[in-house]
Amino acid sequence: MDNSDLDDIPGTRVFTAERAKRGYHLNQFCMSLMKAGNRERFKAGERAYLDEWPMTEAQKQAVLDRDYNAMLDAGGNIYFLAKIFATDGLSYLQAVSTMTGMSVEDYQQMMISGGRSPEGWRSVKDGT
Repeated sequence: MDNSDLDDIPGTRVFTAERAKRGYHLNQFCMSLMKAGNRERFKAGERAYLDEWPMTEAQKQAVLDRDYNAMLDAGGNIYFLAKIFATDGLSYLQAVSTMTGMSVEDYQQMMISGGRSPEGWRSVKDGT
């Protein structure tokens, strides 16, 4: 299986070596939020704090917009992005539900019911 096969999974971004390389500085920024002083600096001036990191403009904008899907596309790892969720006072459930376009309640019920159905759309390129 090559990376193009991994990109064909609807609604899923597989964290490949290429994504890890592309998102290195984004993920390091996220990890910096583990320290209270860094969280305070970030909250006091998000753009200024982001500009201290050699991230792409698209990565910085995704953070400012809290567009977690764009962060994933830009190489972010969900476990590192969780540091942003926590800094914002969001639970994992609250943050991840925004990535699906579902309400927190609907997302939670889907997960309690066993997650996304294996039936339905299985291929981006084939539309099936």
